[in-house]
This record gives sequence, structure tokens and C-alpha cells, in this order.
Amino acid sequence: MLRDNDAIATIAVQDTAKAREFYEGKLGLKLEDDRDEEVLTFGSGHSRLFVYKSRFAGTNKATAATWLVDDVDALTRDLKSKGVTFERYEIPGMTHEGDVHVAGPMRAAWFKDPDGNILSIVSG
Repeated sequence: MLRDNDAIATIAVQDTAKAREFYEGKLGLKLEDDRDEEVLTFGSGHSRLFVYKSRFAGTNKATAATWLVDDVDALTRDLKSKGVTFERYEIPGMTHEGDVHVAGPMRAAWFKDPDGNILSIVSG
């Protein structure tokens, strides 16, 4: 069954060079495979992020990938210093502390890659 296998987040981009600069350079992911100019595989913890060239890049209006992190606030500050811009959503039951959305012990922040794919970091 699938429950015994790892899942891979899959994200469509228009320009793999820009995507590599963002995912490797700004987010700090490790490039594990770049066999051709159409497909990149990044390592993130024990997970993988599969980034591929597609004309449908950026058309998803929902979160494409989420990272569980220990400290959303510190990581948000670090990413912001690298030029990552954070989104602000009005979500029932959530308040805002700067770029961080808060609901009880959960803290989350959303941002987009160069193609507009929505990504998030969450703790709590």
C-alpha cells in the first residue's frame, strides 16, 4: 500500500534555472539530480521535491508544498533576508504576528516561488 512509501512534492515551473536559484539558493535545498534542463530533484530532510518544466506552472491556487520546521519565526526572518516575500491571508481563527499566521500553538507562513507556486512553513 502507499502508506509504506515516501511521497514526493511535485512542482511545475516555467524556468528551471530560476527555480534552481530559488530552491537551492534562497531556500537552501540540496540539488540531488539535474539530469536535463527540464527536471530538477532537491533533497529536503528525508523528503524530495521534484521540480519540472511545464506550461502549467503557477496555476495551482493552493499550497503545493509545506515544510514542518521547529521555528517558523526565525526561518521567516532568514528567508526574508534572502529576498523571499511572504503572503498574508485572512483565515478564520488565525491572527497575524508580522509575516506569521497564528492559531493556538500553530505558527505558519506562506510564500511563493518565482512561478507563483504557493509554499509554506509550519510549526506547532
